[in-house]
Amino acid sequence: QVQLVESGGGLVQPGGSLRLSCAASGNSFSIYAMGWYRQAPGKQRELVATITSGGGTRYADSVKGRFSISRDNAKNTVYLQMNSLKPEDTAVYYCNAERVVLTTIMDYWGQGTQITVSS
Repeated sequence: QVQLVESGGGLVQPGGSLRLSCAASGNSFSIYAMGWYRQAPGKQRELVATITSGGGTRYADSVKGRFSISRDNAKNTVYLQMNSLKPEDTAVYYCNAERVVLTTIMDYWGQGTQITVSS
């Protein structure tokens, strides 16, 4: 079982920066693939960025070059550095931990943190 707690959300002006953190409890954090997803009002949840246990990263086209995902296994924490924020980045951001055991996907979500980009 993994519990995830996000922090770092808030209100920021267009062009600004924020860093989200997701602290994980439980064992074996390092073997989980971690990800950030977001959901804007009236829209489906979408992938923002993921990082594998080996450090490989993947980004949504809409955030490439602006956002950066990283992890600190010693602190059981994954980060999302967001730069050059745009109003369309406004959403609730969710942290995800995923691990595949044989044919079973073990999937955990945080409670979400609101990011509002507005002047």
